[in-house]
Amino acid sequence: MYLHVGNNKNIKLSDIVGIFDTDTATISKNTKNYLSGSEKRGETVNVTYELPKSFVVTAVKGKNTVYFSQLSVKTLCQRAEDIL
Repeated sequence: MYLHVGNNKNIKLSDIVGIFDTDTATISKNTKNYLSGSEKRGETVNVTYELPKSFVVTAVKGKNTVYFSQLSVKTLCQRAEDIL
């Protein structure tokens, strides 16, 4: 099953490691370093043209990807619960 994260992008639920709020998660220096490193390695995907409200971290075959979404964490979690 797949979770729609915005702009016709779907992510396989079993690949999701976590869903995070950009306002609260990016306060931490460790999170900022992780996101900066992911961007430098080309492991980020921006699925919005707006200011992102959340980001979804996935792991597929040892490769992490960060998807930035305009949808809130609450909306994404509700969609995931509805699927399950």
